[in-house]
Amino acid sequence: MVIHSSNKQRPLIFLTNDDGIQSPGLHALVSEIIQFAEIKIIAPSHQMTATGRGLFGGRDAKLETTELAVNGKSITAYHAPCSPAQVVMLGVKIFRQEREPDLLISGINYGENLGRDITMSGTVGAAIQGSCMGIPSLAVSLQTPIDDHYKYGKVNWQTASFFAAKFAGIMLERTMPPDVDLLKIDVPEAATKDTEWQVTRVAGQSYFSAELEAPTLDNSLADSRITKIKDPSQLEKDSDIYVFLKEGKVTVTPISLDFSSRTSLTKLRDYLNHTE
Repeated sequence: MVIHSSNKQRPLIFLTNDDGIQSPGLHALVSEIIQFAEIKIIAPSHQMTATGRGLFGGRDAKLETTELAVNGKSITAYHAPCSPAQVVMLGVKIFRQEREPDLLISGINYGENLGRDITMSGTVGAAIQGSCMGIPSLAVSLQTPIDDHYKYGKVNWQTASFFAAKFAGIMLERTMPPDVDLLKIDVPEAATKDTEWQVTRVAGQSYFSAELEAPTLDNSLADSRITKIKDPSQLEKDSDIYVFLKEGKVTVTPISLDFSSRTSLTKLRDYLNHTE
């Protein structure tokens, strides 16, 4: 946690999520972060899981106010019936006119976000949008049962809140290294405040999959059964999936918005110019 002297302005942190303004995960994050920072809460009106960085919402959608009860106090928050990234775009444009935020945190999400699946995550999508708008951003997710991904199940948020505050404090004190546009934090369900954390890479494999037992044209989306990767032992040892599942550590994954392949551009040019 960051401690500021009485004569120094407290940092301003924008808080958002993809589970909706009434999510207990967001409220737990608010309860933790408000202890050392000024906050501005901007979130979707309703559940928006797995919306990625999509920008959508009705053309007449706008930010509405609501009051959240946190730590015995009433806090004004803002929400709109839009995707997480769209809410971030709208909220940042409006509220940065008052004061530039020092950090944006998206979470705490119901469900871990690992491997190639992170492009589907509304939690990560909101953080990407914040980063694209020039704000250091952090996406925080907690491992939960799959059934809780679309409803507000009873969850212990203390450990995830602790790590959210820990890494927020570090990001407030220091500039992130080059080519790191945001950090993705994933907290195992069994983790405690003493659980080790490790910097990881995004696994080159998917973590979740939607399975149909006998696919036909008669199947609907509701027929899909969501499953998790069954055997992570063959994955890269420094990947977020491996470290999360096999070692039980909190994973800290740097994300770059440079989606360019790391291949040699010269070799790719030669490949494209090749003729028989």
